[in-house]
This record gives sequence, C-alpha cells and structure tokens, in this order.
Amino acid sequence: MDYLPDALLQYTLSGITNARDIAMCNCVSKRWKESTEYVKTIYFPRNSFDNISGSDEDPDAIVLKMILSFARLEGLVVYSSFTSKGLESWLKHVGLSLRHLELRMDNLASFQAMEGPSKLDCIGVAKGLEILKLWGVLMVNPPKWDMFPSLHCLEIVGARVEDAALSNALGACPNLRNLLLLGCEGVKSISIELPFLEQCKLDFYGSGSSSLSLTCPRLESLEVQGCSWIRVPETRSLKNLSISNSAGRVYMVDFGNLSALEVLSIRGVQWCWDAICKMLEQAREVKHLYMKVEFTGDYEAFQPFPEVDFVEFFNSHPNLRKFDIHGAMFAALCQKNSLKTLEAGFAIPCLEEVVITVRSPLNAEQKMNTLEWLVRYGRSLKVMVIRILQMKSNHSSADDFFDEICRFKCMNRNIVRIE
Repeated sequence: MDYLPDALLQYTLSGITNARDIAMCNCVSKRWKESTEYVKTIYFPRNSFDNISGSDEDPDAIVLKMILSFARLEGLVVYSSFTSKGLESWLKHVGLSLRHLELRMDNLASFQAMEGPSKLDCIGVAKGLEILKLWGVLMVNPPKWDMFPSLHCLEIVGARVEDAALSNALGACPNLRNLLLLGCEGVKSISIELPFLEQCKLDFYGSGSSSLSLTCPRLESLEVQGCSWIRVPETRSLKNLSISNSAGRVYMVDFGNLSALEVLSIRGVQWCWDAICKMLEQAREVKHLYMKVEFTGDYEAFQPFPEVDFVEFFNSHPNLRKFDIHGAMFAALCQKNSLKTLEAGFAIPCLEEVVITVRSPLNAEQKMNTLEWLVRYGRSLKVMVIRILQMKSNHSSADDFFDEICRFKCMNRNIVRIE
C-alpha cells in the first residue's frame, strides 16, 4: 500500500463505507487519513455507539464530525439512533451533495413526534436526493417537503400514515421510477399519480379494506397487498402483476389494457367471483399464472368456486407456460361438467410447467381425469408438480386418492413428481 499512487489509494479507500472501518483507517497514517476524505458513502450500523461512554461522546456529534471530514458525501446510511436536531445538523452541511439517504427513523410512537422538529421535515433540505429509504416512520402530518426533482427511488418500510400525509409526500416526488411502501398501517383510501413510475410495491397493513387508485402510464411491475378496491386504468406497459389480501376481501379490480402482462399472481382468503373472472378475462396473454385464493363470495359467507370449463379456460389463455394452481381453482376445473366432450383439435400449446396443490380427496375421479388431461393435451409439458397439502380425512378415500396419484406418477415418471 505504501507504493500505491495517491489516486489509486484514494480510489481503494473510498470503497469503504462502514463508519467504524473508516475511523480505523484514519488512524493508520496521515496519508490514509487524507485518502479517506474521498469516501462517498458512510454507513452507521445499529450498534455503532453501543460501547461509547461519557457525556462528551454524543452520537449525533460523532456522526457530524465524520461527515465534515469528507470532501463530498453522496451517500448516508444511519441505522443507529439519532435525534431530529442531529439529522438537521448533518443535512445542513451535506444536503446539497447527498444523493442516497437511508435512515432508521424509530419515531412510530406518537409522543416522539412531539419532541423537537420532525425528522421527516429535516429531510426536505436534501433536495438533490435520488434514493430515499426510511424505516419506522410516523407520517400523520404532511412532511414539509418542497420538491425532490431528482428522486427516482422511494422506499418506506414499517410506517403509520394518514392518507393526506402520504399523498402529500408522494406529491413532492413527481419523477419516481421505483416506489416501495411496505408494512404501512393506516391507509384507507389513496390515489397515486406518478407519470414515470415503473416499479411499484404497496403493502398496506391492517384490516385489508384499503382503496387504491393508481395512474402510472409507464408502470411495468405492480404488487399490491391489503386492498379491497383497486383501480389502475393505464396498464399498457404492465408486465408483472401481483394482488393479494390476507386480511380482507377483494371486491373490485379495474385495470386497463393488460395485453403486455406476462406474470399474474392473485392470492387471498376470499375474492368476489366477479373480480376473479375480470382478472382472468383481461389477462388472456399471460404466460405465468399463480392462483391461491381459498374462497369466493360477495359477502361474509365463504363460498367455493363455481365450475370452470377446462377447455374454455385453456383456449382463453393460449400463451400460458407456467400454471401454479392451488386448491379451490383446481377443484373448480375438476367438476364433472367442466370435463365436457373435447373440441376437435383441442390442445394446450405452450404449457411447460404446472404446479398443483391438492387439499381434499373429494371428487377424486374428476381430479385424476384433470391431471391426465393436462399431461395428454399439454404438448409442451415438461414438469408437473403435485403438492399434497394438509389433506385431512378419516375415510379411506384419502389413502385411495393418494395411491391413485402415486400410480399416475409412475406412469408419467419423466414429467410428474410429488411433493
């Protein structure tokens, strides 16, 4: 290292990000200390100040001292505890150069929001941010942000929010391309309009009855959890779509043109049948379909899926390559009347992999017939996985059904496997 040119040493040491490692490098030599001035990103883990003692060793002051030692700081990641005054002092000095800011806020408790200036408000100073990631956020009041014109990635994980406050925050980020809201509690009804958004993941925690309206013409990937009403009118670029609701019911889905959709995942305990039908109708070009919805029904009472015609379903989804089907939908495809007389020349042209989860021995004959049809008419089928999940029955029919599946596997050993 003693013989390295200054530029190469600066480049090497600038790749160190952990605050403790940087401090240790500063102690090696004057030359190393001068080279660490060119560090672009500094990271303070949760345990950064666990071992400090003495009233003169204030964590906020230590962070500020290190920040001031750099020529131009572009990335700041702080998982250790800090105060709003500390954050305000840091951003006052490096806010103009900062491009990446990641903070563990730890202000979910309501009493903390009343202590001094808001941590969220302090962030507004860093107007040149391109990436902002926040953990443990209380957002009941709109943050005092003017505008983040360069911000393209916003991630908020673990938050208590009010609709107006969240809308206001998103309004200050008009050029977002990537948005992640994970474990956000308190959202009732939210409308998002972001013209450049491409990747979006929304996870609303609570009763599962949130309402979402999303207007993003460039959207390519969308994951939504916890909404009962979903409206996304501009979807020409949407390729990946996942909708789930583990706490409530999905009543309504309203999407635009889904001609570009390649992957569709719908999950949840209960969906209205109209919502399921609408999704399947619009997603005719889908290549990978994952369905794990337990029940249907428009009201409180759970209802099984109605009959789904086997031939009509696969004719409606000619590009389907991978089909991951769970319990209720498989049972709907296996009802006696759905296995009608085949049309001349019927085939499932593109299906390569099918994963089937079986939970009940009921209608065993129809289920075995459906498995046989998938193998017989799936011209491109390479893999069939049959998962036997929590099959509870004291009757011998469960054992007989399992024996039939094992026999079916032996007859199609090159394709079928049981898990």
